[in-house]
Amino acid sequence: MRSFTNSLIMLKALIIDDEPDNVRLLALQLARHCPQVELLGQFTDSTEGLRAIQTLRPGLVFLDIEMPMMNGFQLLERVGEINFHIVFVTAYDQYAVRAFRFSALDYLLKPIDTVDLIATVRRAETTARINPQQLELMRQYYPPAGWPQAGWPPGAAGTPPPTRGRIALPHASGMVFVDTKQIVYCEADSNYTRFHLEGGEQYIVAKTLGDVQEVFETRDFLRVHRQYMVNLEHIQKLVKGEGTYLLLTNGVSIPVARQQKDRLMERFGWL
Repeated sequence: MRSFTNSLIMLKALIIDDEPDNVRLLALQLARHCPQVELLGQFTDSTEGLRAIQTLRPGLVFLDIEMPMMNGFQLLERVGEINFHIVFVTAYDQYAVRAFRFSALDYLLKPIDTVDLIATVRRAETTARINPQQLELMRQYYPPAGWPQAGWPPGAAGTPPPTRGRIALPHASGMVFVDTKQIVYCEADSNYTRFHLEGGEQYIVAKTLGDVQEVFETRDFLRVHRQYMVNLEHIQKLVKGEGTYLLLTNGVSIPVARQQKDRLMERFGWL
């Protein structure tokens, strides 16, 4: 009679993390709780981990991002075509978690919760490889090493929140790269967000406005209404009357919720 473990389709995996204790603990958790995972190797050196990916051809890689010599992003760039599932393993940081959520990539926070690990492995069984578009989003929104000394996140320590150049907007037919200065405002559309650009272009992204807000409010954007977030650089006029609204550079009027007026005044220093 075949055992339950042997009847499983084994998911061949690697662990790449520069902290030996974390590697040992994750390997132990996998052995105890994820019998469908066959661990091919454990590496605390990113160069050795890269070599193992190229030679052993795993279906799943548990990858730390912040590693010396070669970080997780640099390692993936050298891999070339990524034909395996990736689970990023990282210490908690609110901005890093935002990046993972916005890109919809799998991640585990240290110390790793067993229930989260089991659920993540189950997802990996049904997802053969990472989507390059997701990785590009993650790369954009993940905080750089050394922040806040490196001046990240934008707007830290009371400084004006600068834009960060071009961003990637995933939409139905692929991904478009736009300069944040081109985005006039964002509009909630059920579980989607509609980006309105200069010139009238529109792109619908499969993220709620709340998801978008988490990332964009570290730039020159502000949520002024439950349905709208505006680019502060595109505000022409604030109009007060029976209801407060903003006149934008494209001629569109955006209502300002009563509870958001103080935030708007604070960002502009208006009296």
